[in-house]
Amino acid sequence: MNSMETLAVYRSISNITGEMAGAARAGEWEKLTALERHCAALVAQFEAVEPVRLTLTSDVLRQKVELIHKILADDAEIRRHAEPWMERVQTLLGNAGMERRLRRAYDPDAGGGASA
Repeated sequence: MNSMETLAVYRSISNITGEMAGAARAGEWEKLTALERHCAALVAQFEAVEPVRLTLTSDVLRQKVELIHKILADDAEIRRHAEPWMERVQTLLGNAGMERRLRRAYDPDAGGGASA
């Protein structure tokens, strides 16, 4: 893979992470998940390519660094939006699990509960 192809892959990843950040801002979690799978597949393909030692021009290196910074900024924004949502989901799931355990413990018809 030459330097221009490598830069094209970074651009593609950057475009996807930008879309992911937009989906996270909008609370479009299914879209975010689909984009994340697409991004992960692209990264996996990129990593599978035999590494080649490239001599990058200063302009290509600058572009690569800018793209990496944007990808990292997108990732931080995605996390800012997704982590509170994930915490709410975990709380809801935890509450549902607690409710099930309480029902089993105190409702004789729920099965596995205390019987008199």
